Amino acid sequence: MGKTAFIFPGQGAQKVGMGKDLYEKYPKIKELYELANQVLGLNIRDLSFEGPQEELTESKNAQPAIFLHSVACYKLTKENPEVVAGHSLGEYSALFAAGVLGLDDALHLVRFRGELMSKTNPGTMAAVIGVPTIKIEEVINDIKSEGIITIANYNSPLQTVISGSPEMIEKASNILREQGARRVIQLNVSGAFHSSLMESAFTKFKLVLGKTKLKSPSIPVVPNATGKLTTSLEEIRNALSRQIISPVKWVDSIENMVKFDVDTFVELGPGKVLTGLIKHINPNVQTINPEFI
Repeated sequence: MGKTAFIFPGQGAQKVGMGKDLYEKYPKIKELYELANQVLGLNIRDLSFEGPQEELTESKNAQPAIFLHSVACYKLTKENPEVVAGHSLGEYSALFAAGVLGLDDALHLVRFRGELMSKTNPGTMAAVIGVPTIKIEEVINDIKSEGIITIANYNSPLQTVISGSPEMIEKASNILREQGARRVIQLNVSGAFHSSLMESAFTKFKLVLGKTKLKSPSIPVVPNATGKLTTSLEEIRNALSRQIISPVKWVDSIENMVKFDVDTFVELGPGKVLTGLIKHINPNVQTINPEFI
């Protein structure tokens, strides 16, 4: 028998109405949203359920809203995972599920993270589809002396996200299209996440994270910054503190969980983005998107 991993989505998965059906059906989810409103001093419930979309998409709102929906799904899941991981913001949902972060601290951290990420230097991101990662790395190495550009997300063998200053992203996008990229999609984000343009956010966030109480995980966690399973609290804290400026090693994360005998991945939270990526990383594993209604 193989093992089960719970995986949690990141920013971009938000949509107006997410969680409303769970809130209306389950008293414990109603309690969760009411508590979150109190903790944040913000009506995150109405913003999640009613929008408007533009406001919900702002990092400072999207991050706690997605985290809350993921936690709601987690609380309704009957089975127990052997390992957890999350994509970017989703790492906080994973750390909550592993008992590393309490609900109040996690909510404050994701809200603060979102606020900082909204205020950074102007930058953008683009998803490159249909080009092997090694080719993208070559293009970036050729032009990186001209400005800030880096790989932000190793999402799947044929989907890689680049991050940096708008002019550098435009330059790389043009080169990659010429080199046969099937698509290069500009992402609707408020900054160049997982790049050195997040340095100011990284410094402030690290200070707050350093004062936050973290507990040893009850099961292994796979941090984005390493892509490796760990139960070391020190490793988790270090990886989390540099996550904002480091690439998301999602391919490594999935491959290392498969080596750990994971054959079932359960995606908890809005959307099915991670399920799609996993099918491209390893088509032999089972992916599940539970419905709780």
